[in-house]
Amino acid sequence: MSQQPDYPPKRILIADDEPLYLRTTGDLLRRAGYLCECVPDARAAILAMQQCTFDLVLSDLNMPGNLQLELLHQGRTEWPDVPLIVITGVPSLPSAIESLRLGIVDYLIKPVQYQDLLSSVSRALTGRRPGQVIADTTDIWRQEAGPPSKSSGIIGESPPMEKLFGVLDRISRTDTNVLITGESGTGKEVVARTIHQQSDRSRHSFQVIDCTAVPESLFESVLFGHAKGAFTGAIRDQKGLLSASHNGTAFFDEIGELPLLLQSKLLRVVQEQTFTPVGQTAAETLNTRFVCATNRNLATEVSLGRFRRDLFYRLAVIHIELPPLRDRGEDVILLAHYFLRQLQPDGMRITGFSEEVKSCFRRYSWPGNVRELRNVVERTLAFTQSAQIVVNDLPPALNSENSEEALPSSCSEEESSQKTRKDAERLYLMSLLKSNRGNVTRAAIEAGLSRQGMHKMLARYGIQAAEYRE
Repeated sequence: MSQQPDYPPKRILIADDEPLYLRTTGDLLRRAGYLCECVPDARAAILAMQQCTFDLVLSDLNMPGNLQLELLHQGRTEWPDVPLIVITGVPSLPSAIESLRLGIVDYLIKPVQYQDLLSSVSRALTGRRPGQVIADTTDIWRQEAGPPSKSSGIIGESPPMEKLFGVLDRISRTDTNVLITGESGTGKEVVARTIHQQSDRSRHSFQVIDCTAVPESLFESVLFGHAKGAFTGAIRDQKGLLSASHNGTAFFDEIGELPLLLQSKLLRVVQEQTFTPVGQTAAETLNTRFVCATNRNLATEVSLGRFRRDLFYRLAVIHIELPPLRDRGEDVILLAHYFLRQLQPDGMRITGFSEEVKSCFRRYSWPGNVRELRNVVERTLAFTQSAQIVVNDLPPALNSENSEEALPSSCSEEESSQKTRKDAERLYLMSLLKSNRGNVTRAAIEAGLSRQGMHKMLARYGIQAAEYRE
């Protein structure tokens, strides 16, 4: 997933009383393509917001004019549609709870890794409502004008997608819990939203709960809510995300990352459709459909003791496995044209892709799936100098003659498929490092991975980033 901003560039306000942090953060975001204005305190931030329209605000907590969270309160009151990210070097449970109550989209702790900052900014600018706990993903298929599709927001005409559309049509109007699995970048959240939108619950909330974004210590409070006085800083009753999903759909993204202790707490909710807010004795009833997603094999996780068997069976009443892009045939061309129209800046007139480029797209195994395709199209738009995207505009992994190596004839079809994918992933990683001169952080951003995730991938394939540094 590319972290580059949309066109025109988004305008970001950064408020922090540490001059060095203010300058370096502003420089980092400007290099990423954003327009940034930096101010040293909350009063200057409020004045700037009164004089100019911003798409996002990054605010320190402990700075002049914000010691009682004045900027957060006034920002949510006067500019409710402007997302706000908190960045603090002195985290506390009361400030975290109050930030969640006010609908702050993210709560980051200094020092913030560059990748984490860009990911948080990207999520905040996707336009989701304040107050949602959101994932490090983007809607890779959107409900905008585009190629025809059989289900709302999903693009595809290949046999695997036709099969998926048939399944969605059958299950959307039921209340059965659904588990969506598939490789990273295949569009699991989009399918979950489609299930909700086509159901009788569509008039109610679709609540996204990212299991990797909620700190374990806050999980119960965020999910179940809390009563006034339940802990230090709980100055009022607060509804949780499950209450917001009542009569609607609760979407648990990355459910495979949920710790075992929290899995047991979630199990009772799924089984009984009741929960008890923190600090309260009376249980509350719930009418919610549970849809979950993961790129892990939960059956394997169960056998290894890392996921509760009883919770797995409760969640996977219906199991949908999304097909990887490499198995979707001509959908890769359909999606490429859609992204070309969607990402093309105003004033640019690119008509399409050369036949050689289409051949590269068909041949490549797309280890990053639809998200990687979107990234490739966005990147080629930045490099092309003609009215049509040609082979020389493509990144090396797609343009390489070795992008699909010959396989031994003795390999089974499954072994061949696995080898092709591994070879493609290795070439993709090498291409990322080469284009980013061995900088792992920048390569991770371009791939839509965390820095730690990129290091794991490099270690898996025995690739040394130092070999690509100049």
